[in-house]
Amino acid sequence: MKELIEKINAEFETFTNEANQQAEKGNKAAGTRARKAALELSKLFKDFRKVSVEESKK
Repeated sequence: MKELIEKINAEFETFTNEANQQAEKGNKAAGTRARKAALELSKLFKDFRKVSVEESKK
């Protein structure tokens, strides 16, 4: 579970950096990378939910 949380934190950091580049500098490519990171985050959150439920049943 710790490894999953680390992946989520790393992906969120990527998303934050790319989204800021798009918002502040108008970098269109950064917007694409931010959207890709957001999609990956949603997948990781679903995985986290599954793992969290399993852990709570123990």
